[in-house]
Amino acid sequence: NLEEDVFRMMAYPHYESIENWRTLSLENEQEFLNKNMNRVTDVCIPEGQAIRVLESHILEAWEQASNEKKRQLPHHYFFDVLRSESLLDSCEGDTTASWVLAACEENIPLYVPGWEDSTLGNIFAARSMEGVIDSDCILSGIEYMKHLATWYEEQTSPLAFLQIGGGIAGDFPICVVPMLNQDLERDVPLWSWFGQISESRPSYGGYSGAPPSEKITWGKIDASTPMFVVESDATIVAPMLFAYILNL
Repeated sequence: NLEEDVFRMMAYPHYESIENWRTLSLENEQEFLNKNMNRVTDVCIPEGQAIRVLESHILEAWEQASNEKKRQLPHHYFFDVLRSESLLDSCEGDTTASWVLAACEENIPLYVPGWEDSTLGNIFAARSMEGVIDSDCILSGIEYMKHLATWYEEQTSPLAFLQIGGGIAGDFPICVVPMLNQDLERDVPLWSWFGQISESRPSYGGYSGAPPSEKITWGKIDASTPMFVVESDATIVAPMLFAYILNL
């Protein structure tokens, strides 16, 4: 998650790990709220040290863009604040463990559809309603797809697709191929390889658990495409896979 990676880098010593998260009572959850600790599965994010501190930095970037009538994709504002010494100087976590900071430093393109469904997306909406910022300073997810389409067409080597988990973050980018071929009537190659690490299984209404073969019917891959599904915890499998690829 875009913002949670930065939250962790900024305030990790203030996080609270929860070993017995599956057996928490409703009273336990209320206690976390009373301490301004926001739970995400097995860890609580400290609102004061993480969320509100990052808000103070990124709000300045939003305000400046609003005043200058500048428009950017959501993650570019993260990059702007990560390039400022004031934010990095205030980080209490391990900056070398941040994938967002690494992407910023290496200028790796990010595609973050559905950013509005996030803590900072809610904060952005609130500040826009207050008139502090102009909501037009954030480009929409459609601009992400247009940028991704241009990037895909510029590639000269076969492209593989590794999906970790489910939801919009995985399904959005893989759809660029049928969009180019079917909607724009261009001729681009399909994804050359597909792999997914997920704990979801196919079920009615369980779209994130859709098997790779279903993607053939949408023109994303074909019957000859190597395709794999690992039904396991991505926090265990993904590091093992990356270590193998990097020969670590």
